[in-house]
Amino acid sequence: MEFADGETEGETEAGSSPGSEAGSEVEPGTTRPGGRTARVRAAVLRAAGDVLAERGFAHLDLADVARRAEVGKTTVYRRWGTVTGLVTDLLSDMAQQSVPRTETGSLLGDLTANTRLVTRTLADPRQGALFKAVIAAATCDPKAAEALHGFYAVRVEEWAPCVAQAAARGEVPEGTDAHEVVRAASAPLYYRLLTTTLPLDEAAADRAATAATAAARAGAYVRDV
Repeated sequence: MEFADGETEGETEAGSSPGSEAGSEVEPGTTRPGGRTARVRAAVLRAAGDVLAERGFAHLDLADVARRAEVGKTTVYRRWGTVTGLVTDLLSDMAQQSVPRTETGSLLGDLTANTRLVTRTLADPRQGALFKAVIAAATCDPKAAEALHGFYAVRVEEWAPCVAQAAARGEVPEGTDAHEVVRAASAPLYYRLLTTTLPLDEAAADRAATAATAAARAGAYVRDV
């Protein structure tokens, strides 16, 4: 799993992987937070992520997930209902556990922290395969696409203030679209993941951050008035 500078190994942009502790079948929402309901959810989401990483979206089956998580099938069907409902909750949980934004005092430093975090996530065997599976699902399943868009909306929003701070320091022009800059920084890394066999490493992360910073400083992402 990826981890940002100064963070503990095991953390990724998508957050720490849901725990594998299983609980007994329980009516969702009837126990206190941190009790068996939370343990069941963690176990099911972990199992769902494992299936996505190992076999892809097409082979994600609620009964199989329940078996892997060692919980009752009725619990899984009652709480999540459909495969896309489960994927939606998985991505929501990943977004909530995401590693917080790093502040370095410069736009290049902040974007480099971001791209290195993204790179470590995508280079991780489990997380990279999971994202490939969800991205593939999003191309043909509207609900999967909506869930994926929601995940990235949370992540982009988390990092957007670094661009606003850069504008306040005079590093980039006023009116620079912060969300576009953050997306531009990570876009080359996803392109590399999905279209090449080139390594995802810090060199690739640093180039992506440098390119996005240079474009932002040149005014490439100033919003049209």
